[in-house]
Amino acid sequence: MLPPRNPDQILKARGADTAPVSRFEPYVRIREGDGWDIPEGSQLLKTEVREERARSILTRNTSPDIAFDRSVNPYRGCEHGCIYCYARPSHAFLGLSPGLDFETVLTAKPDAPALLEKAISRPGYKVAPIAFGTNTDPYQPIEGARRIMRGCLQVLHDWNHPLSLVTRGATVLRDLDLLGAMAARGQVMAGVSVTTLDPALSRQMEPRAPAPATRLRMIAALAGAGVPVVVMVAPVIPVLTEPEIEAILAAAADAGARAASMIPVRLPLEVAPLFRDWLARHHPGKADHVMSRIQTMRGGRDNDPAFGNRMRGTGIEADLMRQRFRLARKRLGLDHPLPALDCTRFAAPPRAGDQLSLF
Repeated sequence: MLPPRNPDQILKARGADTAPVSRFEPYVRIREGDGWDIPEGSQLLKTEVREERARSILTRNTSPDIAFDRSVNPYRGCEHGCIYCYARPSHAFLGLSPGLDFETVLTAKPDAPALLEKAISRPGYKVAPIAFGTNTDPYQPIEGARRIMRGCLQVLHDWNHPLSLVTRGATVLRDLDLLGAMAARGQVMAGVSVTTLDPALSRQMEPRAPAPATRLRMIAALAGAGVPVVVMVAPVIPVLTEPEIEAILAAAADAGARAASMIPVRLPLEVAPLFRDWLARHHPGKADHVMSRIQTMRGGRDNDPAFGNRMRGTGIEADLMRQRFRLARKRLGLDHPLPALDCTRFAAPPRAGDQLSLF
């Protein structure tokens, strides 16, 4: 059960409606009237950005469900405010709510580019593609001013280090110069998430993310710069976005996407009650149907965290969803794997006074 909404907060373009405490907090705060009929002043809930001086930036991964073994996240939290975001529970480790805090109390890591260069320049470092956008979006709105992702991209460009990128943020188009240069060397691929083609539904689910038409333009611009693009139909929400699988793939193929992937919606930990609350507010007539279909794919629960199942779902509902996706992907020519990223060029950039090679 989520706490009642704070009546003194004015919410504008936010996914969550409340700030329930995280699973680690021993106490719950409940608002109670004091008996005085004195109106409180309402205030717009604004985005707060804190800075973190991290000691390291490269995160290692051993999950069998994920293709990469290292990643970088320049930000904690995400202003896009996607209600279904599986990363929301990570805010609990900061003592913050996976609800409104996740999308309004953000952490930036301004030292990320320097830390990244330090990590890849260590003796014995073995190069492999670094993944960006694995937890929160590196091109969320605050990147426009912070330019931390731009700094990381410049480091990898200079070192000839390959990377993969997942985003739904239009600020990525600012960096087409670096991305295009790396694409010419076979050192970058981008995944663009398209959940729906319905702008009204997108505004509800992903209130500060670019509209679907903008994301299709992002695919076209990235592809035009030579960047191989994967359209990520993720997450697929039964009843709400599942009917659009074929239409999303067709639109992305027309825009220039070269491959496609799909993940059924995941509702880990605090995400499940937040998502249920969102359904009750925006789609009350469909809420029970949506959750019933999700539970059918998740072993009767809101979420199945087991390796091998969490990214695919189980049962006939999940099988039928995957079959529809595979058939449409094949028909549209999006079923061919992208070439492996080139790791052979990796080397320290030349410094002032270095003797350069003629060949």
